[in-house]
Amino acid sequence: MALKVIILAAGKGTRMRSRLPKVLQSLAGRPLLAHVVDRAHAIHADEIVTVIGHGSDQVRQTFETAGVRFCEQSEQLGTGHAVQQAVDHLDDADTVLVLYGDVPLTAPETLKDLISLVGSAHPLALLSMTLEEPDGYGRIVRNAHHQVEAIVEQKDASTEQLAIREINTGMLAARGAELKKWLGALDADNAQGEYYLTDIVSMAVADGFEIATTEPERLSEVLGVNNKSQLQTLERLYQREQAERLMAQGVTLSDASRLDIRGQLEVGQDVSLDANVVIEGAVHLGDEVVVEPHCVLKDCRIEAGTRIAAFSHIEGASVGPDCTVGPYARLRPGTVLQQGAKIGNFVETKNARIGDGSKINHLSYIGDTTMGAHVNIGAGTITCNYDGVNKHRTDIGDEVFVGSATQLVAPVKVGSGATIGAGSTITKDVPGDTLTLSRSRQTSLKSWQGPQKKDIDPQT
Repeated sequence: MALKVIILAAGKGTRMRSRLPKVLQSLAGRPLLAHVVDRAHAIHADEIVTVIGHGSDQVRQTFETAGVRFCEQSEQLGTGHAVQQAVDHLDDADTVLVLYGDVPLTAPETLKDLISLVGSAHPLALLSMTLEEPDGYGRIVRNAHHQVEAIVEQKDASTEQLAIREINTGMLAARGAELKKWLGALDADNAQGEYYLTDIVSMAVADGFEIATTEPERLSEVLGVNNKSQLQTLERLYQREQAERLMAQGVTLSDASRLDIRGQLEVGQDVSLDANVVIEGAVHLGDEVVVEPHCVLKDCRIEAGTRIAAFSHIEGASVGPDCTVGPYARLRPGTVLQQGAKIGNFVETKNARIGDGSKINHLSYIGDTTMGAHVNIGAGTITCNYDGVNKHRTDIGDEVFVGSATQLVAPVKVGSGATIGAGSTITKDVPGDTLTLSRSRQTSLKSWQGPQKKDIDPQT
């Protein structure tokens, strides 16, 4: 017996007003469909079949390495018709779970609970939800013994049925043999002229089976997306859930409503995140890390005791313990800061290893550089690492002092203990324990006449 997951993802999403198919719209920095595929993997699906239609080439390209199979629904003839396209992937002994590419936040625990209900006595199980305002959803119709009899779509419901508050979420699990049989018997005799997947419920009842149901813990687990407003609502629900998870782990958030997690965040103890912090990709924050407002952290590792000051951007970097970064600093991919290093305001680094206790305090660019311990880089220093074709490295030894407004033209080496005078352009290797400077002679011309403003004829 195998677990097969069918994800319905063929809809165009007209109300999105976008060239992107609906399932490629972004939630927390990733396509809606990616969240659903993640959940299928989380419950250890043996096969994931995604039914695509509108924008199928884009969807295939986006998910070509996601471990899913595709089948196409060339005509949009309803949910039942969509699942029919995947029948060739189903075996009689399979447990089949049907999910939706625009319902991204269903918890894996909820899906496992739903799947567990399927067996010989209950070949069909539904995920339902009781709502105060059920408008827009199909209703679960039960008999006097509280057993499910049918699902009625809102457009086909009577006045009495519209008063029912238990709704159909669309998600269901079924045994392969029965599901294939019921799918083959579907017809389009309804107000929409479509093949409703929900019609299999009445077929199961007619075959003498009792329908099992379960409900999720949170409403957000069953909410779908049809327009940008609903997408934004779901984004904030998702972000709030991430904030609650972090606070449960001991993270201090200055404002839980102003935090965006667009990847995976791993945290130590006593981490503090201020307002408008954005986390992208895989980020690790060690014990007692402090991140001030308006910072973006992407695919980086920040070790214990480090402070990231406001408006700093860190991507693809590794920051050691007890460092200070920012404000207004940018650490680009390949940057490694060792213990106690300091990167100040308006400093940019790229592919640079900065040694223990070294400081780059102001207005500098350090790229393709290996720097030793306890180096001081003066304001306005630039490593000139690119000759227009190739990148070249700068090697700086321990305890070097580089004066302000210095250009280090790579490839170049600066020996340990060297001092470079302010305003120098260094094009040759610098010996250790020396003072090196390169300056033009300063000249003052007393007879110099500055430019004069000319009278302009307004007629010309």
